[in-house]
Parts: sequence; structure tokens; C-alpha cells
Amino acid sequence: MESMDLRALTILLVDDNANMRKVVGAILKAAGVRHILEAEDGLSALKTVQAREVDIVFTDLMMQPVDGLAFIRWIRTSPASPNVFLPIIMMTGHATRRTLNEARMAGVTEFLAKPLTARGVMHRINEVINNPRPFVRATEYFGPCRRRRIDHDFQGAERRGAALPDIRDALTEMAPEDVY
Repeated sequence: MESMDLRALTILLVDDNANMRKVVGAILKAAGVRHILEAEDGLSALKTVQAREVDIVFTDLMMQPVDGLAFIRWIRTSPASPNVFLPIIMMTGHATRRTLNEARMAGVTEFLAKPLTARGVMHRINEVINNPRPFVRATEYFGPCRRRRIDHDFQGAERRGAALPDIRDALTEMAPEDVY
């Protein structure tokens, strides 16, 4: 991965654990990020994104009174959202198939399991900057394309309007780095 110049980015860290915000903040500062904002929960994060321009959000899943999923849904679907295309990286210590699927359905851009590593954080930033996913709108979904690998030679019927298949089998065959 080439070195990226992250000095101009403004990144919002949303986590109810102050120590986790410090850890991620230290990783970002070491990578050159100069503008780091913090919020303790989804409600504080909503206020922050309405008041300030943010380039990337790192959010925890479980917080009170507004959790990460509700925050993501608001960003993606609210008419009051300042940027429905905002890259959102979800961090969680509760990385299960269920939480991954819920995050994907809410419109998360990338998913990062705790405990975090600097390599994992930088990989997700690289993905949202250098490999952005196209956004799609379906009957009950708006957000980044949930397909990790797009087969440009696919000749079958469009499936975006159909119900999602059970992803358990596909996830068991993937390495954690391939999932999100």
C-alpha cells in the first residue's frame, strides 16, 4: 500500500469508550491525519456531522442512546443528512455474521473488528479513498454496493431488487480481510 497524504482529511471517531477513541486517534495521527473530531455516541455524532464537514467516520456499533446502526441509517436516509455518501467504517468488538449483515444493510462502507490494528485501520482508509464502491438504491437499501467483487462478465438477471440470499455459507468460506 502506497503512503497516502491524509493531512487534509477530517475524520470523526464515534465511540463511547474514550480509550478506544485515543487508540484510533493515535493511529490516525501517526498516519498524518491532522483533523480528528470525537463523539461519544450516535447522537453527538449527528450533531457533529451537521455542524462540520467530515470526510470519513469511524463508528462503534454499540452505544447509548443512539447506536452506530441508527447513526448510519440516519446518514444514508435522512433528508437532513449533510452527505449521504459519507464513507463510514464500523468498528466493533461484536463481529458476528448478524452484526456484519446488519451493518451492511444499514449502509456501512467498511467493517473493522476489534481489537483493531494500525494495518486494519489503514487498509480500510485505503479502501474508501482508493477503491470507493458505487452507491446503489434498491427498494429497501441505499448505500455502497454490498458486493465485494463485481463480476463484470455476469450475464444473469439483476438481483438488487430481490431479497438477499442467506450469506452464511459465503461468509464461512471467506477470510476476515475479504469480508469487509
